[in-house]
Amino acid sequence: MTNKKDLSERDICTKYINPALERAGWDMHKQVREEVSFTDGRIYVKGNLSVRGKRKRADYILYYKPNIPIAIIEAKENTYSIKSGIQQGLDYATILDIPSVFSSNGDGFYEHDRTCSNETIERELPLDQFPSPEELWQRYKRYKGIKTVEAERITVQDYFFDGTCRSPRYYQQIAINRSIEAIAKDQQRLLIIMATGTGKTYTAFQIIYRLWKSGAKKRILFLADRNALIDQTRRGDFRHFKDKMTVIKHKKIDKSFEIYLALYQGLTNYDEDKDAYREFSSDFFDLIIIDECHRGSASEDSAWREILDYFSSATHIGLTATPKETETVSSTEYFGDPIYTYSLKQGIQDGFLAPYKVVRVGLNVDLEGWRPEAGKTDKSGQLVDDRIYNRRDYDKNLIIDERTQKVAEKITEFLKKTNRFDKAIVFCVDIDHAQRMRAALANANSDLMAQNPKYVMQITGDNDEGKRELDNFINPEEPYPVIATTSKLMTTGVDAQTCKLIVLDSNIGSMTEFKQIIGRGTRINEEFGKTFFTILDFRNVTDLFADPDFDGDPVRVKELGQDDEFDTPEEELGEGETLTGDEDEAIFFELPVETPYLIPDIIDSGDIISGPKPKYYVNGVNVAVLNERIQYMDGNGKLITGSLKDYTRQKVREQYQTLDAFLNKWNGADKKQAVIDELTEQGIVLENLKEAISKEMDIFDMICHTAFDQPPLTRSERVKQVKKRDVFTRYGDQARKVLEALLEKYADEGIENIEDIKILKVNPFDQFGTPTEIIKFFGGKQQYIQALTQLEKELYQVA
Repeated sequence: MTNKKDLSERDICTKYINPALERAGWDMHKQVREEVSFTDGRIYVKGNLSVRGKRKRADYILYYKPNIPIAIIEAKENTYSIKSGIQQGLDYATILDIPSVFSSNGDGFYEHDRTCSNETIERELPLDQFPSPEELWQRYKRYKGIKTVEAERITVQDYFFDGTCRSPRYYQQIAINRSIEAIAKDQQRLLIIMATGTGKTYTAFQIIYRLWKSGAKKRILFLADRNALIDQTRRGDFRHFKDKMTVIKHKKIDKSFEIYLALYQGLTNYDEDKDAYREFSSDFFDLIIIDECHRGSASEDSAWREILDYFSSATHIGLTATPKETETVSSTEYFGDPIYTYSLKQGIQDGFLAPYKVVRVGLNVDLEGWRPEAGKTDKSGQLVDDRIYNRRDYDKNLIIDERTQKVAEKITEFLKKTNRFDKAIVFCVDIDHAQRMRAALANANSDLMAQNPKYVMQITGDNDEGKRELDNFINPEEPYPVIATTSKLMTTGVDAQTCKLIVLDSNIGSMTEFKQIIGRGTRINEEFGKTFFTILDFRNVTDLFADPDFDGDPVRVKELGQDDEFDTPEEELGEGETLTGDEDEAIFFELPVETPYLIPDIIDSGDIISGPKPKYYVNGVNVAVLNERIQYMDGNGKLITGSLKDYTRQKVREQYQTLDAFLNKWNGADKKQAVIDELTEQGIVLENLKEAISKEMDIFDMICHTAFDQPPLTRSERVKQVKKRDVFTRYGDQARKVLEALLEKYADEGIENIEDIKILKVNPFDQFGTPTEIIKFFGGKQQYIQALTQLEKELYQVA
C-alpha cells in the first residue's frame, strides 16, 4: 500500500480532495476548476527582449455558477500540515473577493470563513464533511449582503458567452459581480475605476447584458464623448446586442430600441427647448453607463450632468481610468466611492498591462531658457518681446524651428536604434505644433516617406485625412501610419495595441490627462511583439510619476546629454545580462491647446478657445541636447533618490542578513538564475548596477562587493583561477573542450547564459555537433548537468 506521505500534491488532489468534493455534491465539470492561473505574470524587459514572471495560480476555485466564485482550496503534500496552505489561500481570496478558504493535505480540510457563519472563523473538517455548494452559496450571500429573493435572482443571472474560450479576467469578474450585486440591492450610483487597457467596455457590456437579461434593467443608455469611443464600442463587444441596439445620430430619436449608444453632444443642442434627450421621457432609461466619466459628468456645470439630472431615476454607472477630484470637479461626490478599483500599477504587476521605461531628453533652450538678442524679429518681421522664454512658451507663444527639428531628429534616432516601424504617438502642444512636427519628422525620415507618404501622419481633430487613418493606426495588421502626431484627439479612447513609443513634447499639467496619455501604450499584443513601451520625454512631464496620485511608475528613467546617443537594445542589454529586470517603454500624442473653432464630437468644452494668441516663429537658434543624468526606479516604481549602491546594499541585506546566508543560497541553488530572479523581484536593478560598478564583474561579485564589502573578481579572473586548478582532467577530450568553451562564454557574458542548455546551439558549441551529440560526450543529459554544476562550483570557490 502506498504511503500517503510519498504522494505528490497532484496525487493528493486526485485521491483525496476530488472525491471529497464529489461526495459533498459539487459538479466537477461545471463548479470546480483546478490549477487556475488568474494573472498572466509580470513582464520583465531588457533591451528589446522580454520575459514573463510567475503567474498567480490557485489549486482549486469553486463556483456556484460560472464566473461567480465562492471558495478557494489550496492543496499541499501530506508531508505538510493540514493548515499549511491557508495563508496562501487567504492572499488569493483577498485578491479574488472570495469569502471561503480551505487548505488540505489529504487528511481533511482546514477552513477559514470570513463571515464567521459557524461562530468561529477557522476550524478543521474531516474529508467527508466538506460543505455543499448550497451551504457555501448561503455563506457567499451573507458575505455580499444579498438578502432578498429578487436580489438573488438578479445576482445569479448568467454571463454572456459567445461560444469561444473568452471569459472575464479576475478583476473584470469582480467589477461585474460587485456592480450586479450593488444594483440588485438598489444602489443607484456606482463608480468603477479601471486602468486604461484593462477592458472597461467589455466589463460594461457584461454588466448591461446580465441586468438586461434578468429584466432588472430594460432600456439602457451608453454615453461617451467621442465618436471613436462609440464606434469602437458598437463594433466591439456591444455587437452582440444586434438589432436591439442603435446609435443615436444627428439628434434623431427612435424609441423602439432597448440599448442606445450616444455622444452627449448628440443629445444636447445647448438650447434647453431643443435638447434631443428631452424627446425621451425622464423615466425612459433604467440604466445609464457613462464612459470616461472624468471628462464631463463629474462637473456640476457640464452638459453631461444636465442629461444625468434629467434621467435621475435611472441607475448611473461611471467608468474611468482617471477619476477627477478637484475643488470644482468630483467623480466620487456624484457617484460615491468606487465599487472597485484596478490600478495601472496592479495591471503591470499582474502582467495584463505593458511595463515601460522613460528616456528624458533635455534641450539647452529648455533647461537654460532662450532670450532673443536685441532687435530680434520673427519670420514675419514682428519684433520678439525681450524676455526669457522657457518650456511653457515653446510651441505656444514662441516657435523655434530648430527645436522642432531637433525633437524630430531624436525621435528618428531612437526608432533607428530600435525599429523604424514601431508605431509611435507624438503628443504636441496644439494642432499647429502637430502639423509642424509631422513635417519635421517627414524630412527626418525622407527615405521611408518616399516609400509610403503615410509613414508619418498628423491625426488631429481638424484633419480629415488624418482622422480617416486613425483606424489603420490602431489596427495591428496595418503597417501604416507608423508615426502619428496629435494633440488631444488620441489622449483617450484610442485602443493602440501595438504602440511602442510615446513622445511627450507638450506641457501636460493635468494628472488625469497624463494618466490617459500613458494609457495609450499600456496595452499588450504579444502576437505582434508588443510587450512593453517607451516614453520619450522632452518636457519633463514624467516628473508627474513622482506625484502620489500616480500609481504605475516606470522602473527606469534615463536622461540624455548633449553628445549622448540612444542605446541599441543590445547595448542596453549589456554584457552578461539576461531577462530579469523590468524596463518600460511608451509614446505620447497631443492635441492643440489653441483651437479657433469647435470641432463637433471631438473636442470637449475645455478645448473651446476664443481665438489663437499671437505667436512668434523664429529660426537661427542654436538648439542642442544638454547634460546626462540617469535615475532608477525601485521595485515599487518609485525613484531612487540616493546612491544606487546604497539602495542595492539595503535591499540585499533585507533578503540576506549575512554574507553566509547569501553564499548558502547561491551555492545551494541548482540554477543561479533562480537567485538572480529573486533579487530582481525584490526591486534590485542589476543591469543598472552593472553599469554603475563594472560590466566585467559577475553578478555574484557585484552583490558580495556592494552588500557585504567583499573584494570583487572579474569574470575573467574567475576563469583563470579555474584553469589553474586543471579540474577537468576526468573528462574526455571533447567534453573538456565543451567545458573550456563554457568558461569562455561565462567570461564574455556571465553565469546566466551558460545555464541554458540552448547555448549548445550557438557558436562555438555548434562546431562540436548538435546539442544531443554534445551531451553524449558526457554520457547523457544528467551527467552534462552534473558537469555544469561542478563548473559553477569551481567558479565560485574561494581562492
